[in-house]
Amino acid sequence: MTTAQKSGAVLITGAGRGIGAATARLAAARGWSVGVNYRSRAAEAEALVQEIRAAGGEAAALQADISEPTAIEPLFDRAETALGPLRGVVVNAGILRPVSPLAETAPEEIARILRVNVEGALLTAREAARRLTAAGRSGDRSVVLISSTAVKMGAPGEFVDYAASKAALDVAAIGLARELGPHGVRVNAVRPGLIDTEMQADSGLPDRLAALAPNIPLRRGGRPEE
Repeated sequence: MTTAQKSGAVLITGAGRGIGAATARLAAARGWSVGVNYRSRAAEAEALVQEIRAAGGEAAALQADISEPTAIEPLFDRAETALGPLRGVVVNAGILRPVSPLAETAPEEIARILRVNVEGALLTAREAARRLTAAGRSGDRSVVLISSTAVKMGAPGEFVDYAASKAALDVAAIGLARELGPHGVRVNAVRPGLIDTEMQADSGLPDRLAALAPNIPLRRGGRPEE
């Protein structure tokens, strides 16, 4: 890991594990100062920050529940106090629920998925838009929303609500790109496929990836660092 050339500051939500943590490591290796946001995994976030610092990078652990509207602005304030003006935001935080057909999913579970994956993500993107287009901000700036290939499949019998929540981010990326492009800010959505992370366990099926592996060209789930 090298930080010979500083790239700026980036805030990554849900960076305590999985894709978020892998993104933080890669960003740090490419010279970014990294805001490692987490909701409850303090030990994992602090360990990641220490790993980045030990390799010569700059990082800060930032606790905030992005599903709480009042937590978003203070999160960005603390990120910029610790790391300087943000040039990038990765909207990664999201949740999964145990597998079930939509007809058998409790209304409160659906509401929770939408509160975190849609409302929380949109409020994070909103604050990112405000910060990255603020007076005096210039140069390369970017917002990345983490979607899912579930958008294409619909996740029948498993996570229809989750797939719908990620489809909302695809649409948001299109609209936000058109809003922020004239200000020099790029907006992209990334759709990871089946990735071998702890989040898979949230499905309640510990062997889910193994069962689906025959449908994957590599015959295995992807790794977060990939």
